[in-house]
Amino acid sequence: MAKDRFVETYSQGISNVRKIIVDTETGVNYLLISSNMTTGCGVTILVDQDGKPIITPIDTNQ
Repeated sequence: MAKDRFVETYSQGISNVRKIIVDTETGVNYLLISSNMTTGCGVTILVDQDGKPIITPIDTNQ
């Protein structure tokens, strides 16, 4: 079975949704925001205080 490319690591809200999604190949963290998941949403890379992408270490042994 193939590993999912993107995994949700955090979720908040029902109508005002905030989710953090991690790319399992690169470790890059993305923020998804929507006030109503049926009418659209926004996605952006999460960055640290220096403006560099937040990277989650990836376990390559799985």
